[in-house]
Amino acid sequence: QDIRDCPGPLSALTELNAAVKEKFRHLRGCIQELEQMAKEQDKESEKQALLREVENHKKQMLSNQAAWRKANLACKIAIDNSEKDQLLQGRDSLRQRKTTKESLAESASNITESLMSISRMMSQQVQQSEETVQTLANSSRTILEANEEFKSMSGTIQLGRKLITKYNRRELTDKLLIFLALALFLATVLYILKKRLFPFL
Repeated sequence: QDIRDCPGPLSALTELNAAVKEKFRHLRGCIQELEQMAKEQDKESEKQALLREVENHKKQMLSNQAAWRKANLACKIAIDNSEKDQLLQGRDSLRQRKTTKESLAESASNITESLMSISRMMSQQVQQSEETVQTLANSSRTILEANEEFKSMSGTIQLGRKLITKYNRRELTDKLLIFLALALFLATVLYILKKRLFPFL
């Protein structure tokens, strides 16, 4: 809003833009810190929640950058129109007309330079937006890969649990069979001893 309402001159607008750039730089750093913090989370639910928060902040930042560019265009057009109006009001003499033409030429040069500056700024913003979109795509791909790995690990864990349960059952069965075999063996030994030592019983 300060940029949109800036009455000029261009130097004042430049100072405002410098302050805005610094705020965007700081905001971008905070978002990157939040994203790094999300990647370091142990719980998947907390990690996904923080990543969604990062996505929301990135979208809001892109929206603010677009509004910033629109405000710059509107302000520059308003300043240029104001300068044109001031130049067109001073035609009292031939000298003034000559001065006005020179001022108009200078103003046209300034306008051209301003438009070129805006074009460069928009190009930089488009490049930053493309980088942001690429970063989002990479993050989405990483999340999908991690999700697939978790699914694979979950299947392996379930298979391991089934195998452990099966082996526990087999161990219990083996113990029971060994006990029965031992009991049968002792009974046989006792029977043989009885027949040999006490045949009359």
